[in-house]
Amino acid sequence: MKKEYGIIGFPLGQSASPAFFNRKFANEGINAEYIPFEIESIEELPRIIEEHPTLQGFNVTIPYKLQVMKFLEGLSPAAEGIQAVNVVKVERDADGTPHLYGHNSDVIGFTRSLEPLVKGKHTKALILGTGGVSKAVAYSLTQLGIEYIFVSRKAGENAIAYEQITEEIMHTHTLIINCTPLGMVGHGVDQCPAIPYELLSEKHLLYDIVYNPENTLFLQKGAAQGAATKSGYEMWHLQALASWEIWNR
Repeated sequence: MKKEYGIIGFPLGQSASPAFFNRKFANEGINAEYIPFEIESIEELPRIIEEHPTLQGFNVTIPYKLQVMKFLEGLSPAAEGIQAVNVVKVERDADGTPHLYGHNSDVIGFTRSLEPLVKGKHTKALILGTGGVSKAVAYSLTQLGIEYIFVSRKAGENAIAYEQITEEIMHTHTLIINCTPLGMVGHGVDQCPAIPYELLSEKHLLYDIVYNPENTLFLQKGAAQGAATKSGYEMWHLQALASWEIWNR
């Protein structure tokens, strides 16, 4: 019996997960298929589960990392703490009744990718964006002992607006992480977050969660100011491997 895995999100044209997993299955002789489920509403999820009785698990990408939680019966400690899910494991009773459990491999991939770059160098960070992945990043930074400020288009209880980023903030917060889709294929590759790039220096590290393309405009503008840069590709690869571990525990 061929097992099925997949990813839910909208849009999914930018996702490298189907190619990655199907190549993995072919190379390792695994009788499985990874399917992109591009759905315009999270309410379509029950239909997908019903129509795919051999579905073992799936990844979750924008915009459903928070919305998917209402369909889950339980959360891992990390997903509970982050309050965002990007991996769902499907367990079934003998009669085929499905039970969905949420996990977060973003925090695993991000932490493993970032930690070697920040030790002894960065103690404060700006997190650009307040969506699901930003919560995983914040969770990881707390584990690494790095203070952070959320930055959003509008100021809120837990975030400042882009126009509130001062020269002092830029000077002290030398780690800047883009958690928005700006710059991603399908979301405007000619766009980038509206930070004051002219205040960047060689003391800064710009990390982009976006991995397609690898060299986003955000990273290009940082490099032009002498800042170190890191694309989200390694994080994506590491979180994909962590997803596979979760599905096969």
